Amino acid sequence: MLKQIIDIFEILDSPTASGARVQEYISSIGEVGCEIKRAISDKGATDFIRITIPGIRGKSMGGEAPTLGIIGRLGGLGARPERIGFVSDGDGALAVLAAAAKLAKMSAQGDRLAGDVILTTHICPDAPTRPHKPVPFMDSPIPMELKNEWEVSGEMDAILSVDTTKGNKILNHRGFALSPTVKEGYILKTSDDLLELMAQVTGRLPQVFALTQQDITPYGNGLYHLNSILQPSTATAAPVVGVAITTEVAVAGCATGATHLMDVEAAARFTLEVAKSFTEGACVFFDAAEFAKIQSLYGPMTHFQTSGNGAA
Repeated sequence: MLKQIIDIFEILDSPTASGARVQEYISSIGEVGCEIKRAISDKGATDFIRITIPGIRGKSMGGEAPTLGIIGRLGGLGARPERIGFVSDGDGALAVLAAAAKLAKMSAQGDRLAGDVILTTHICPDAPTRPHKPVPFMDSPIPMELKNEWEVSGEMDAILSVDTTKGNKILNHRGFALSPTVKEGYILKTSDDLLELMAQVTGRLPQVFALTQQDITPYGNGLYHLNSILQPSTATAAPVVGVAITTEVAVAGCATGATHLMDVEAAARFTLEVAKSFTEGACVFFDAAEFAKIQSLYGPMTHFQTSGNGAA
């Protein structure tokens, strides 16, 4: 998928990056559904983009094959005028849009998946930054609630959330790592199927990153969050797994020259393999029977999907 990574990078690494430019590129590859919605606030503006690749037995075709959602999480692609160039924070959008381009090409050539794949992200070349330890975060021109409203769809039966996760001290591996499955406020066992696919794609032992309860609560409640990678889990009952693009040392989200294209390509290729397997029914994100049992023993945990009592 390196060609798609490079092509998308050239589009996104520009002060004129936009949803329209990405849509033009994707549409030149194959006929896919591509929606754009512009959101504006006092912090700036961004283009939400949603790309749907229909499957042979997908719901969009009247079938019953499961639908995979792939979300690129980020604050922005750039921090202009403070920083010039593509920032580390944009890696999630780059990976997901490259995966969309590859899926569009595959579909046009006749290699169609069993189920639908919905890929969403947003495109902002001039997002603000904000203080965060150990390194500054990229901020976003629009609130998390609006991101989830656009990027998380009820049609998604499972979600991969791809996000740069370099600004921390707990991930000391360059490449990408997976989170345990998060569903309805529970942090569940890491999916064996996803670990096997990761090993297949990378040719190495799989990497898993730690989650805390704070990480799966909504932004804005005053609690510390690793980053926004698991924020989609606050807006859906579907299982969500984070795909974190990582480094050995802490790198700021607003750092330029920090995108390792081969690492992004591996993460994008992983999402593609999950899409193939999941929509065929050959990959599960969680054990449904065990989830039912944990709920019967301990009750619902959906209150962790809310802002809580007296949130800051």
